Amino acid sequence: MKTLKISLFAAALFFAVNTSAQERKAVAAPAAAATTAAVQQPSGISFKEDTHNFGDITKDKPVSHEFTFKNTSDKTIVISGVKPSCGCTATNYTKTPIKPGESGSVTATYNAHNPGSFTKTLTVSTNDTEATKTLYIKGKVVDVAAPAPQN
Repeated sequence: MKTLKISLFAAALFFAVNTSAQERKAVAAPAAAATTAAVQQPSGISFKEDTHNFGDITKDKPVSHEFTFKNTSDKTIVISGVKPSCGCTATNYTKTPIKPGESGSVTATYNAHNPGSFTKTLTVSTNDTEATKTLYIKGKVVDVAAPAPQN
């Protein structure tokens, strides 16, 4: 009987401590998310869009999209690099300094080898801040040579 009481007490204590820890995480999470969101984009450039959906694309036929941006700061901005999330995406970007008010671009070329849906990212770094900007490309690769599924 004494062992049962000790076991029940230990279980109750475990659940009380676990619930308290989860509540602390829930309170801390929004603050961390707000900090991350505030650091996400370099302040000196403003992209026209940050996501492009190619829709359905044909397997083994590369597709490209140009993301345009404007220098909204009062200083000259240089893109220091664009890093794609995988080797299936090639990038090109404005390499010359972009003066205040001028525009530039980042081009993503996706080489569609594998059928199915995809979402890829490009991480843009500038001399403006340590923050980076993430651009997204997505779509669905369709293999036109494969037979259509029969219902």
